[in-house]
Amino acid sequence: MKQWSREIEINAPIEDVWMLFNGSLEELQKIMPQVVENTPIKETEEKVGSIYLQKYKEGKRVMEYEVETMEYKNASNEKMLKAGFTLSNMFEITAKYELLKREDNKTFFKYTTTNRPLKWFIKPFLLFANDKVVVQFVQRVKDVAEKG
Repeated sequence: MKQWSREIEINAPIEDVWMLFNGSLEELQKIMPQVVENTPIKETEEKVGSIYLQKYKEGKRVMEYEVETMEYKNASNEKMLKAGFTLSNMFEITAKYELLKREDNKTFFKYTTTNRPLKWFIKPFLLFANDKVVVQFVQRVKDVAEKG
């Protein structure tokens, strides 16, 4: 299994940043433009265990997978969402978004993702994987949140 993690300070209120992850499809697409659908299949009151059918467009191809909420916290000064999904029966992926309120207009953001290959012949490819996508994503969240 491979894990990447990045953190950054965002000059925006915690609630504004949280909306990008916990809001509508339109909000989600601001930071994940390739997500073309995010339809609830099962929603739980406490959020953990909720499942969404997500469609992701990569070039001309649309991939479909179920995303399950594994951890969830929505307090006024601290917010966290961890979701997991299996991609093409090849990878088990998790994404964890953590937000901490620093000041009224400052938010600490930490993004951690894991990628576990489900087939033996894929494992060598992860040796060459780098954190470029993670770095770009964290910067995109900061840019979008700060534009308001």
